[in-house]
Amino acid sequence: MTPRLRKLSLTVHIATSLGWLGAVAAFLALAIVGLATEDNQSARAPYLATEMVSWLVIVPLSFAALISGLIQSWGTAWGLLRHYWVMFRLLLTTLATIVLLVHTQVIDHVAATAGQPSLPLEPLSGMRTQLVVDATAAILILLATTALAVYKPRGLTRYGQRKARRA
Repeated sequence: MTPRLRKLSLTVHIATSLGWLGAVAAFLALAIVGLATEDNQSARAPYLATEMVSWLVIVPLSFAALISGLIQSWGTAWGLLRHYWVMFRLLLTTLATIVLLVHTQVIDHVAATAGQPSLPLEPLSGMRTQLVVDATAAILILLATTALAVYKPRGLTRYGQRKARRA
C-alpha cells in the first residue's frame, strides 16, 4: 500500500472498530434501561431501539471492522499470518461477528414482543438479562482487541519467522 492508502485504511479500521464499541455501549445502556424500568410500557421503547441499533449500526460496523482489518493486515508489514496478536484479533473479531449474528435472534424476539403492547414482558426476563450480559461480554471482547492493537505483544508465527529469516 502507498502511505496515503495505508493511512486511509487505518483510519477506516479505527473508526469502524471504535464505532462498533461505542454502538455496543449504547446498546448496553438501552438494555439496562429496559431491564431496570419497572413500568412495562416504558420498558418497551428501549427494546424497540435495541433492534434498530443492532441492525442499522452494530451489524454493519462489525462487518466493516472485520473487512477493514483484513485489508489493513494484508496491506501492511504486519501481515495477516505473521504475528500472533494479529491472528488473535482476527479470531476474536470473527467470533464476535458470528455471535452477534446469532444474538440478533434474541434481540429480534424481545423487540417483537415489546412491539405488541398486549404481550407481557415478564416471560422474557431471562432474555432481557441475556441482552445485558451479552452486551457486556461484547464490550470486553472489543476492548481486548483494542488492547491487542495498541500493545502488540511479541511473538511471530512459524510463517512469520520464516518470512523474517528470508528478509
